[in-house]
Amino acid sequence: QVQLVESGGGLVQPGGSLRLSCVASGISFSNYVVDWYRQAPWKKREFIASATLGGGINYADSVKGRFTCSRDNAKNTVHLQMNGLKPEDAAVYYCNAWRAGEDYWGQGTQVTVSS
Repeated sequence: QVQLVESGGGLVQPGGSLRLSCVASGISFSNYVVDWYRQAPWKKREFIASATLGGGINYADSVKGRFTCSRDNAKNTVHLQMNGLKPEDAAVYYCNAWRAGEDYWGQGTQVTVSS
């Protein structure tokens, strides 16, 4: 059974930082593209970052320069380091591992940015 579990969310003040983690069981992240998405209330799910199979990382313009996505294949984990957080970054953050014919999602972790 495949399971993705996100962690690291919480309440942070504007300008602060959080580090999200997504740990997989039942699959090896090294064989999957792993993306991060977020969804704020009453908004569509938004792409944030993608860790490709080739090792590259792609970012949405809204987070470029502030967020860093990285793989730790030894721990079967993907991280999302978020710096310079803004109120508009508040959302539930999800990780998504996929390859042809397979698509897995975590349950999400809440990020709240407020003073």
